[in-house]
Amino acid sequence: MKRLLTAAMILCGIWEASGQVERSASFHEKYSLKQVVVLSRHNIRSPMSGPESALGRITPHDWFQWSSAPSELSLRGGVLETMMGQYFRKWLVSEGLMEENEVPQEGHMRFYANSMQRTIATAQYFSSGLLPVANASIEHHYEVGTMDPVFSPVVTRDDEVFSLTVMQEICDRFGNGSTAGIGEAMSMQYALLEDVLDLRQSAACQQGDTCSFKTDDSVITLTLGKEPSLKGSLSLACKAVDALVLQYYEEPDDSKAAFGHDLSPEDWHTLSTIKDYYGDVLFTSSTLSTNLAHPLLKEILAEVKNEQRRFAFLCGHDSNLGSVLGALGWDEYALPSSIEKTPIGAKLVIEKWKGTDGEEYVTMNMVYQSTDQLRQMPLLSLENPPVVYNMELKGLEANDDGLYRLADFEQHLSDRIDAYDDVPSSIRGTDNSKSRPTAAIYDLQGRQVDKDTVGAGIYISNGQKVITPSE
Repeated sequence: MKRLLTAAMILCGIWEASGQVERSASFHEKYSLKQVVVLSRHNIRSPMSGPESALGRITPHDWFQWSSAPSELSLRGGVLETMMGQYFRKWLVSEGLMEENEVPQEGHMRFYANSMQRTIATAQYFSSGLLPVANASIEHHYEVGTMDPVFSPVVTRDDEVFSLTVMQEICDRFGNGSTAGIGEAMSMQYALLEDVLDLRQSAACQQGDTCSFKTDDSVITLTLGKEPSLKGSLSLACKAVDALVLQYYEEPDDSKAAFGHDLSPEDWHTLSTIKDYYGDVLFTSSTLSTNLAHPLLKEILAEVKNEQRRFAFLCGHDSNLGSVLGALGWDEYALPSSIEKTPIGAKLVIEKWKGTDGEEYVTMNMVYQSTDQLRQMPLLSLENPPVVYNMELKGLEANDDGLYRLADFEQHLSDRIDAYDDVPSSIRGTDNSKSRPTAAIYDLQGRQVDKDTVGAGIYISNGQKVITPSE
């Protein structure tokens, strides 16, 4: 079952990869590295894929037998993260930012993780590779298994103008103006996923539940104090692809990883598009990502401004990277040598450089292990590095060496933090001055919709009020 990825399969507007970032001798004559701030996604974890789970019911095949409990970091994930920490040690030593076996002074380095097992463990393994003799402690603020508000991408506004703005942005960007179009964008990917899962032979299909992934049943809910959620085929397909991709990283036998099917790297990229698309819909639209990423943007800015800190490692999730990049204007990009948009274990690395001209500068890179490196686990080194991909900062002017003035970068972060309080003056076709009863449903034009006619859509929970855009 070989399928080639064509340009038509790539979302419109994604720009091409520029390749590995390299620093020349002449660059190092002009600049010295002064600080690094890392926002990391956790490394490989196990999915929820038991026989009685939704994943167990949508395929007749047995999922990979994981080395960790559901949603916890796997043994491979720990090894990969240690290797990444070792690479960073070699890189930072080569740049003169740390010593080979350094035991840093208090406050010079920070390892801060969301209070989930997979994020704490990722930070611990990374710190062991970076500081093998320092016994670094991992900062987390809540009981293990509890989301830290800094890393929890929850909706913190429920006013109608905000909600309708978010709905409009999601529908326009992903659904050609309506929620019905959101699933349609994944129709070809769904067909491939159904084949790989052998969905029609599954218990779910035999019992009359799910024999195919529908394109018109997406329901997105925004609720104050909770993460954006999506129900329907896209959600189930995302869970299946997440488990398949993680299985592909762990299982050395290509055929077993694909449940006996013959998949090309392009096929794996096609499947992963479903998961990436799901995350984009929920976390990267401009207004919503600015809201979701607000506490993490403040944390990043505080670290960049911390004159004592030489290295900071903040460990969260793909939703954190997605919302932060969305808030910064980086909602669409494509990384080389990866089947994922935000690879497992990926790190958004902010580098602060001091120039011989007395100015301070910043650059931002995505650092991650390629798909082959994740599967084959070669040792990383300066001679065999992970992929280092430059993320150009939109709206800022780089100098001839590709660096941005630190002051401009800090102002850009501050502007995106301040945008949290921005209130759009109006919504397309909507009279926002009109008061409406609380137990009603409205479309984007402000027209009341009969509850019996409401199907797939985007719903905003605000007390008893529910709002949905027209289909």
